Amino acid sequence: MRLNCKPYYETKFGAAYLGNSLELMTGIPDESIDLICTSPPFALVRKKEYGNVNADEYVEWFKDYAAHFYRILKPTGSLVIDIGGSWIKGMPVRSLYHFELVIALCKAKEKGGLGFYLAQELYWYNPAKLPTPAEWVTVRRERVKDSVNTIWWLSKEPHPKANNRRVLKPYSDAMKNLLKNGYKPKFRPSGHDISNKFSQDRGGAIPPNIIDGRCSTDKEEIGQQTIIEETLFEDLVQPVNVISASNTASNDYYQRRCKQEGFKPHPARFPQALPEFVINLCTEPGDIVLEPFAGSNMTGRVAETLQRRWLAFEIDEDYIRSSKLRFEENAPLVVELPADLPPIATENADNKQSVQLGLF
Repeated sequence: MRLNCKPYYETKFGAAYLGNSLELMTGIPDESIDLICTSPPFALVRKKEYGNVNADEYVEWFKDYAAHFYRILKPTGSLVIDIGGSWIKGMPVRSLYHFELVIALCKAKEKGGLGFYLAQELYWYNPAKLPTPAEWVTVRRERVKDSVNTIWWLSKEPHPKANNRRVLKPYSDAMKNLLKNGYKPKFRPSGHDISNKFSQDRGGAIPPNIIDGRCSTDKEEIGQQTIIEETLFEDLVQPVNVISASNTASNDYYQRRCKQEGFKPHPARFPQALPEFVINLCTEPGDIVLEPFAGSNMTGRVAETLQRRWLAFEIDEDYIRSSKLRFEENAPLVVELPADLPPIATENADNKQSVQLGLF
């Protein structure tokens, strides 16, 4: 079974389609997708060129997509939504639309909801965000800069497929010293019992739900993934929940190639660190990732590098055409491959251009 239209482009592991994802998702079988990782248009006061829905209409608008998401996700699958907050027009007061959305998605079906569970909330901190709304932040100085997007990690069952061992972060120098020299078990002032188990080397620290992917060099696509360090023991056992990653790189491969080809780059690109963290956490090589609002298709590019099969849907032809640049032969890998990553067979012996996604 294949989608009822031709892909705009194909790669070794995936395919990008031009069209409305509501229509394209009708061609995806029930319970066949492992992960949906996406950033839909936000309900912003200031309208963007890629389209925005008003905050008071947002939940009803999104429900049509969410119904398809629930249908096509495997029982152990995850839906990860990056969604920025907004302000009420004309006032220094925050909109509640993104909270209303997650409540509607997680309300029981018999109560009019979609029936998802909230597995966990993550946070994307973008240090490069402009200080908006300027009226309240830079002029009247009544508010601080809004630099955080909430990321809702939803699931169809309480125990979705996930393994934080796939996203372990390097131990801090303090933890390395503890492992080398040992530690005397004791109670902390908080009442927590720090036993001698904390001195065992488990291959890395459990990651926080704060992901740091700051851009450090022009050679990197968006930035390398590092995790904000916590205290000695907390960085070993306590996950935190903020992804720190700028999406404003002006000289990365995608931006340079868009300029060379005369393409207008997508104005709100995913940082690499976000899909990298989520894909590693919630999937394994060969699993299927869907991005229904692809934009510049960073999700597909990361999935390709991590040997996940992927589908990307984008309604704007300018954006999907420019996203193809990410998959050029000379495009740099945006994610460092694990040394033990096994090869995944994808090519059909009779047709090397066909993509065997496991559901078509």
